[in-house]
Order: sequence, then C-alpha cells, then structure tokens
Amino acid sequence: MVKILAILTLRNEAAFLLEWLAHHRAAGITDFLVFSNDCQDGTDAMLNRLDEMGLVTHVRNDGPYGKGGIQFTAYKLAEKHPLMEAADWVMTLDVDEFVNIHCGTHRITDLISALPEATAITLTWRLFGNAGIVRYADTPVTDTFLRAAPVVMHWPWRAAMFKTLYRNDGTYTKLGVHRPRQPDPARVGQARWFDGEGRELDRKFATGRVFSNYGQSNYALAQLNHYALGAMESYVLKAARGRAVHSDHMLDLDYWVERNFNTDMDRSIQALSQPMQAELEWLKSDPDLSRLHDEAVAWRKTRFMELMLEEPYRALFGRLLTTPPSRPVSQDAARFLTQFANLGRQARRD
Repeated sequence: MVKILAILTLRNEAAFLLEWLAHHRAAGITDFLVFSNDCQDGTDAMLNRLDEMGLVTHVRNDGPYGKGGIQFTAYKLAEKHPLMEAADWVMTLDVDEFVNIHCGTHRITDLISALPEATAITLTWRLFGNAGIVRYADTPVTDTFLRAAPVVMHWPWRAAMFKTLYRNDGTYTKLGVHRPRQPDPARVGQARWFDGEGRELDRKFATGRVFSNYGQSNYALAQLNHYALGAMESYVLKAARGRAVHSDHMLDLDYWVERNFNTDMDRSIQALSQPMQAELEWLKSDPDLSRLHDEAVAWRKTRFMELMLEEPYRALFGRLLTTPPSRPVSQDAARFLTQFANLGRQARRD
C-alpha cells in the first residue's frame, strides 16, 4: 500500500476537524501527523481521542518556538518523526484546505498513477469565497461554500499559490508551508515537477516557486479547495487567532478582499461526498468525538460574542457586512499591475 502522509498544524479548529479528516481519509491519505498548540476549544483533546483510536498521530507543539514561529517549529519536529521516514508521499496542509482530485475515483493514488514520473505535483489553490454567509453554522464546509474564483485568474498571484504532494525519496530534506525545501544537490537535477493539469513544469519549480503560472487553468487533474474565509463570524475568530505563519499579525480586510471571489459554482469536491459522509458519521458515532465536536461548536459561538464586545473585532465585522464580493481583475488590468511588479523587482536588483 502506498503510504501518503499529511502534516497539519491546528489551533482552536476542532469544529472543522472531523469533516477535514473524513474527507481526506476518503481521498486516500493514509497517515496524519497533527500538531496542536494553545487550544481553548478542545482541539487537543479531540486529537488525543483520535490518536487513541489510531486515526491520527498527535504531537503537542507547546514551544519554545524557533525564529520561524509555531508552524516551522512543528515542521522541524515532523522531519524527525517515524511517520515521515515511513511515508512514500508527503503533503503539508491546513484545515481550510481540501484536496480535490478530478481523475479516476477522485483519490490521491489516482493522481499519482496519472503522473507516474512525478517527483512532485502542485495542487493549486482554488479560492472559495464567503458567498454572503454571515452566521457560522455547524454544517460541512464542502456543502456550504460552493462559490469560487474563476478557473482562470490573472491577479493576484496569491490566487495561484499551491501546496505540493511530493515523493519522499530524499530529493528534499526539509518541509515547507507550500513546497518541500532544502533540495539535495545530488538529486534535485533529476526531480520532475508536474502541475494539476498534468503539464511538466520547468526547472525553477524544483528549487523555488510557490505559485503556479496564472492566467491559465491549473485544475484539470486536481486542485486544492481553499476555504480561507468561511462565514463572517468565523472570519472574526480567524482574525483574532492571527495569521498562520505570523500569528501576531491580525487579519483584516486585505486578506478578505484578496480571497472573496464568488463568480463560479464549483461542486466538484462532492464527488467524494458519499464516502466522506460515511466517514464523518462513523467518527461522530464515537461518544467522545461527538461530545468534543459539539463543545467546540458551542465554544465558537461563545467566542464570537466575546470578541464582538471589543471594538477592533466589532469594526471588522461591520466592514465585512459592507464589503461586496471581490471582482476578478481583467487581463489588461493584470498586465498593468504586473509591469510595475516587474519594475519593482528590477529596481531592487539595481
């Protein structure tokens, strides 16, 4: 059996964890190495129970943290973990990212079989917008948020960022947020990278790129559904938690506007809806997991009410209510922006 390892870092996201786990078990991930830190909603307790059941391996990441912060400290721990050594393929993910395979039976092994020569496969984000949903509800993310950015985006480049499914063959020795790092000089020359359309990528992807070429489709074989916003209430909680890599930076409207695209309907992830629902029902049949999930849902609702008593979060919520969905930038406008980005890079070199 091909062993596919997902590495995940979590804080206060127990209300979403069971759906995420159910989906990725249905998608064919075999092992989950999950790090938690500073949880108030029972995420760590839920992970302990899942660990007892043999479904994930939970590692507490309580610090101290290196200069890379919480996430990179977790990755350094993961690099030394036995699950990493045993894995055939590895991918770092966040709980708001859902692997969405379009080929075969919609499992990750189908993607690997479609690209048998690949050292690494990029799964480009498809940004799923808020769709005007204000109140947080305990319903599956993949059933709630169905509106997304268009297949072809010309701006911003963040809309074309990817996560990497890569072969754990020693070509890369360090984990990264978007791609494996620290390539072995003796091996990287033979590395072959392919995108979600099945196209072989040029050499710069083997050593440095973190986003796909924009202005084209990148999703024919696979995409990564990115539910970065959620309901407006959930976004207020996300803002209070801080950015994933820079946790001391509060999220604001800039993050929201660059991700709130709702032009297209995309139900493709529901190709795995039946096996995901079966997995989810099985997980919730465990009394401890069911209780912990319900407690996490209640915590989110209480936490939102607490935050709304503070002016920065009340103001943010008001801005979310008044901000319309983001409008995709035209190709001509994107070219105008890109020329200044290129000029800026050239000026820094000079």
